[in-house]
Amino acid sequence: MSVHAHRQDFAATTTSTRWFQLGLALIAMMAISSPQYVWTLFTKPFAGVTGAPLSALQVTFTLLIVFQTFLSPAQGWLIDRFGAKVLISLGTALSGLGWVLAAYASSLTTLYLTYGVLCGIGTGIVYVGIIGLMVRWFPDRRGFATGLVAAGYGMGAMLTSFPITSMLESSGHQRTLVTFGIILGIVGFLAALGLRPPRAGEAPPAASPTLSVTGRNWIPTEMLKTPLFWLMFVMMTMMSTGGLMVVSNFASFARDFGVADAIVLGMVALPLALTFDRLTNGFTRPFFGWVSDNIGRENTMGIAFILEGAAIGLLIYFRQDPVAFVLLSGLVFFGWGEIFSLFPSTLTDSFGAQHATTNYGFLYIAQGIGSILGGPVAALLREQTGSWLPVFSIVIALDVLTGLLALAVLKPMRVRHAAE
Repeated sequence: MSVHAHRQDFAATTTSTRWFQLGLALIAMMAISSPQYVWTLFTKPFAGVTGAPLSALQVTFTLLIVFQTFLSPAQGWLIDRFGAKVLISLGTALSGLGWVLAAYASSLTTLYLTYGVLCGIGTGIVYVGIIGLMVRWFPDRRGFATGLVAAGYGMGAMLTSFPITSMLESSGHQRTLVTFGIILGIVGFLAALGLRPPRAGEAPPAASPTLSVTGRNWIPTEMLKTPLFWLMFVMMTMMSTGGLMVVSNFASFARDFGVADAIVLGMVALPLALTFDRLTNGFTRPFFGWVSDNIGRENTMGIAFILEGAAIGLLIYFRQDPVAFVLLSGLVFFGWGEIFSLFPSTLTDSFGAQHATTNYGFLYIAQGIGSILGGPVAALLREQTGSWLPVFSIVIALDVLTGLLALAVLKPMRVRHAAE
């Protein structure tokens, strides 16, 4: 065999290996998405079992997000220390176990510890670990690869929503949680067993000349001392907060606008909009990730973030038109969900792939802050002012400001950072 033919065989093998890794990562992400995205289906049966009001039950969801995000630096360090396969497998098992144990919860404390803490820790390990692997396997397509697995997390629950709803009605919440906890835990665990980081020579170099890529690997303590990291942290916090202001109160302002129960294409507007929004929120992650691989991260941020601001402005203007409400809400989510592909790929471009998992763990805390600020602050503003317009005004301002920061501040700062 000639040297050229040998290189072609090696390249083909390497290419198939990394796409296989991407497929396994996508399966694992889809397997852990249900605890977050179908929580709302379980609030009624949990209220009946525990006798607790909805406000107390929702603490479970808050704990899920807090333990998923605020522990991510420690989870990233453990993954770098003990290996992705071991920790991600453990994370998928914890996520499934959290559901199984939650089935037998008869008090708020037990519910908090099982569904909130166990599922939060498990999903956090898997999410951070898989993002850390994908930025290493796809340095030439970081935006697309991270966007695709992030879409798996955002859209994975679409496969389970209807079966879970059906089983809840026929068999009750205990059997449903046990059954799906075991199934999703096993599926995620088996997928995680095949995951591994790339060996020397298996991952190609970053290909696009539009990307500012660092020449060395920064350890977390070095990264945390740079203004560049904190600029990205503030930007992701602003986008998370604004987006979650909309996400967490979507049904409430749809009802206030008088369009929630309207009929669009033979379907009720609110569930139709929610389904459409989940699709656009998933599709935007690999799409804008792919765009950023070709035209640059900051240029893509500017386009996407300002697009969301414009979409929200149009949503306010046409807020009493049910058809426009459904379509524009999808555009709003299309302009927001890509933060989960653009920020991890930008961070790895800037600080290297060797410590990418731990480094992204620190940045991912911004999503946790957004989850705490977004929903409560928006609801408080609505209560104080009697209108959702101040909330949307803040979201638009955050979107436009973050887009301008990406173009005017982040872009030149990253060019200088890469040159240094």
